[in-house]
Amino acid sequence: MAQDLITIDVQTADDGTQIFVLHGSLDIATTPAVRAALLDAADRGQHEIVIDVTDLEFLDSTGLGALIGAHKRAKDNGGSVQLVVAEGQILRLLRITGLLAVFPVYPNLEAALAREGPLAGL
Repeated sequence: MAQDLITIDVQTADDGTQIFVLHGSLDIATTPAVRAALLDAADRGQHEIVIDVTDLEFLDSTGLGALIGAHKRAKDNGGSVQLVVAEGQILRLLRITGLLAVFPVYPNLEAALAREGPLAGL
């Protein structure tokens, strides 16, 4: 069985928003790395976060838990978490779980940074 891998590219937008671009699988094996990166951003006072999951191949309940935890932490500190999600399996998962009502979801990074045209309740 192949080992699950995740790559996290972290960038900072001009307005200070932290951008996390995830590649690979966000599952029980890789969630701790993502959770640590998001906690590190919170510890540095970064509570405006965009998480781009368009390149994720797989997302399970532990990965969803990490995203929800980041959302709660950001909200508790006056910030927010936006998700960038492509059409497909992950968007369907967010729809089925009702998380489209929790997260502002955008079709691309530019829209997320501009906070324009979130996909609401699809």
